[in-house]
Amino acid sequence: MPSSGGNPILRKCVWFGLLFLCISGATLGVHYVYSHQYAFNMLLRHGPFFWTSIQRDDPRLSPAIRLALGQAHWKAVPGRFEWHTVDRGFAVAELPVLVDDKEIDRMLLARIDPADFRFIVRNSPAGNDVDEWMQQLGAALVVNGSYFAPNGTPATPIVSGGRVLGPTSYDAKHGAFIAAPGFATVDDLHNRNWRDALDGASDAMVSYPLLITKDGTNRVTANRDWLANRSFVGQDASGHIIIGTTADALFSLDRLAEFLQQAPLNLTIALNLDGGGVACQGIAVKDYRRTFCGKWELNTRDGGLKVFTWTYGDRPWALPIALAAVRK
Repeated sequence: MPSSGGNPILRKCVWFGLLFLCISGATLGVHYVYSHQYAFNMLLRHGPFFWTSIQRDDPRLSPAIRLALGQAHWKAVPGRFEWHTVDRGFAVAELPVLVDDKEIDRMLLARIDPADFRFIVRNSPAGNDVDEWMQQLGAALVVNGSYFAPNGTPATPIVSGGRVLGPTSYDAKHGAFIAAPGFATVDDLHNRNWRDALDGASDAMVSYPLLITKDGTNRVTANRDWLANRSFVGQDASGHIIIGTTADALFSLDRLAEFLQQAPLNLTIALNLDGGGVACQGIAVKDYRRTFCGKWELNTRDGGLKVFTWTYGDRPWALPIALAAVRK
């Protein structure tokens, strides 16, 4: 019986079949990389991601997380701090977070006057480091934005340079950060359509939950075991924009809301941004520098406590959505 290698027609069929498989595989690979740019970028940076089961008192967790998980009744209060003006319209501070008179976390803050700075929202599906965003935008400040899909595109509506991105059909019940020339605010969307709120904005983004509303309440419904590094954008009674990022993961969203309501920041409204490893903040104003990215996110999943884990690497998290302040 002759071998297949001796049959030229069969040989051609085998080669055409292999060529078809190679082309199909390459096409699928290109499609995957293109449609999952962010996930592919992060895979290269840190390897596979997964949720790891962990005990509440595991020594690998930070003291702040172990306290939050281990005690049912505790209260975080703000420590003493003061604003330091580093340029006209731009001040920075670090607010200690105290539990039983001991610092257990710290809030990295910036206070920005919209009269001196304009705010922009940008999306890069593959994601940039906070320093890359700073250089690319010539920004005084960059903080991570709202939520995003695995392909790095916005999971909530945003406006970037006047262009609306993200889902066109979206039920927004919390808030939005909205900027236009000479104007920046955080808006409550509870009784307002997000399309109307974002109409005319040069840059904006919808996010959730509202941590402080105009009536002094909040709209947090998340699980108290959901702990993470947190970022928020708020507005004080003088119209300044307040940006904050926590150095550790003491806060669930409801406890963050409670802390901000009593913190001496004079906030009239505050909106949560994405958290965990993407809770990043960068500042470059004259001689002042700050670069920070979060590390922690854990929650109750499948009946147990789990922490978000990556395989390797200590590179900063890549941000697909960025909110930046640029000197006018």
